[in-house]
Amino acid sequence: MGCEEQEQPAHDVRIWRGRSDGAFRSYRVPARDNQTVLDVVTAVQRRDAPDLAYRFACRVGVCGSCAMMVNGVPRWTCRTHVSRLGPGPITIAPLRNLPHIKDLVTDMAPFFEKWQRAGGKFTGSASRADALASISPASKKRQQADAGIECINCAVCYAACDVVAWNEDYLGPAALLRAWTLVNDERHAGQDETRKKATGDGGCSNCHAQANCARHCPVGLSPSHGIAGLKRQSLAAMFGLGA
Repeated sequence: MGCEEQEQPAHDVRIWRGRSDGAFRSYRVPARDNQTVLDVVTAVQRRDAPDLAYRFACRVGVCGSCAMMVNGVPRWTCRTHVSRLGPGPITIAPLRNLPHIKDLVTDMAPFFEKWQRAGGKFTGSASRADALASISPASKKRQQADAGIECINCAVCYAACDVVAWNEDYLGPAALLRAWTLVNDERHAGQDETRKKATGDGGCSNCHAQANCARHCPVGLSPSHGIAGLKRQSLAAMFGLGA
């Protein structure tokens, strides 16, 4: 008498396919121990949809290139374990607030263009012949800069921001956090220009302080803190006070 074969546990997965006018398609992916959402996407690509487009690189939570919308939340898929998502199907879509290229891939160009528009380029004030700047790690400005310097531009905060969703001119959390680090960097020769760009049209005054950026940042940064700092400096400049 033969034994009945047990059905292997599997996840029900819905993945966005096509361009902006595409649709979700359903897949069944075998369940594995310690399985991440990126593992699930890779399994679908290898087993069922060899033409599935998605991005990843390091797979260990360093580069941020695997960011996607998972059950409506922007996440690094390589660090999102399926076991922590709860019951029900897994829905995977491209990051919102960015132009859609295909399947799970978005066009990051607008995100980086806003980073530049916010004055995010460091301009040195010293030459190679000058001695290295001596800045105390305990200084207030250095600590303010250090609090946001680890941003790797994964665009999770950009996708989480509701203001970006309805205001295409808003520079966004990552760009403004970068500006905040530069206006606190004593070595940056373009502090005034960066401050002007970050507090001008599309800048920090557009933020509604909902803090979705801080809530979802995979590395625990708080762009909302930096944006609040830029707002204070903008008000100080308006009333002729010190920043």
